[in-house]
Amino acid sequence: MTEGPQNDTDASRDAERWDAVEEATELLVDGDHENALMMLRAVLEKDPSNHYAYHYAGTAMFERERFDAARDAFQAALRLSPRYLGARVALVHTLRLSGDADTATAQAREALRMFPDDADALFALGLALAARGERREAAKMLTKFLQQNPELEVQLETKGIIDLLNQEPDGTPLVWKP
Repeated sequence: MTEGPQNDTDASRDAERWDAVEEATELLVDGDHENALMMLRAVLEKDPSNHYAYHYAGTAMFERERFDAARDAFQAALRLSPRYLGARVALVHTLRLSGDADTATAQAREALRMFPDDADALFALGLALAARGERREAAKMLTKFLQQNPELEVQLETKGIIDLLNQEPDGTPLVWKP
């Protein structure tokens, strides 16, 4: 989700930016991260303001566990479009998995400030809090996430995470990587 177009010209430009990355996103779905990255780099050479291109470049880097590069790409997307929820949530997971749970938590709280009760932001905050060792608060956020009624597989995984959180006291970090 982006900041949203302010007028028809903005909407048209946003659609053009999305069209420019659409083929690369299909490559990402197929697991072809290298070719997707090449396409996204070409998009950014033509339009360095394409927040979608930065976001999906970050996604490709994340999938390859190149967390520093992924972080930088997600941050670039957010500089261009601060309300781009997908980029912010992806940044949270990237920061958490790279060991920066404090900044991940701050970014997740920012996502929820802009989009209260968003399921993806709640899940991201729960995992960021777990990585900080704030197990009780993490379990609360993940329980709130479950109230959004995610698909069954995600519900079961989340319940398993909550069970793990409840096995140890606060202060013991839990870094979840599916």
